[in-house]
Amino acid sequence: MTLGVRIDDLCVHHFWRGSTTLTAVDILTVILWIFQFALGLGLIFLVLVHSGRGGGLSDMFGGGMGASAAGSTVMEKNLDRITVVIALVFAFNTLILGLIIDA
Repeated sequence: MTLGVRIDDLCVHHFWRGSTTLTAVDILTVILWIFQFALGLGLIFLVLVHSGRGGGLSDMFGGGMGASAAGSTVMEKNLDRITVVIALVFAFNTLILGLIIDA
């Protein structure tokens, strides 16, 4: 049983399509894959930093016991906003990569 992916498709030389010169699309694809990787790591980090019901890692960066009793802190709100923006950029980058690779 095969998954429909050849080893050649996964290798770096697939981007060159058999020639020695890279096209602009090939360079853009590599840049977008690197950006996707960085966005994925950043999104994982931001989700892990969020506090749950009992407090989380974000308490280490300034949210103490007094702030947790008062509800959402400014830091939590900013962390939420940053996480949403990074998630949206990740989603749009995924769509762009899908369109470029499909073409």
